Amino acid sequence: MMKAKEVRELSTEQLNTKLVELKKDLFNLRLQHAVNQLDNPLKIGEVKHDIARVKTVLRERELAGKA
Repeated sequence: MMKAKEVRELSTEQLNTKLVELKKDLFNLRLQHAVNQLDNPLKIGEVKHDIARVKTVLRERELAGKA
């Protein structure tokens, strides 16, 4: 699980890369959950929260650039 401070320290390019990785992770976790091979279902929620953090920081930067 990533902290908001850690996310803000990354560059925009790194955030976009991280977002793609997290979405792949979420897909794989959902697939494992569907076939009952997921050990910790709470991991899905953690990945969703990380995706939201990354998207939030990207949006903040987008709005700061327009202002």
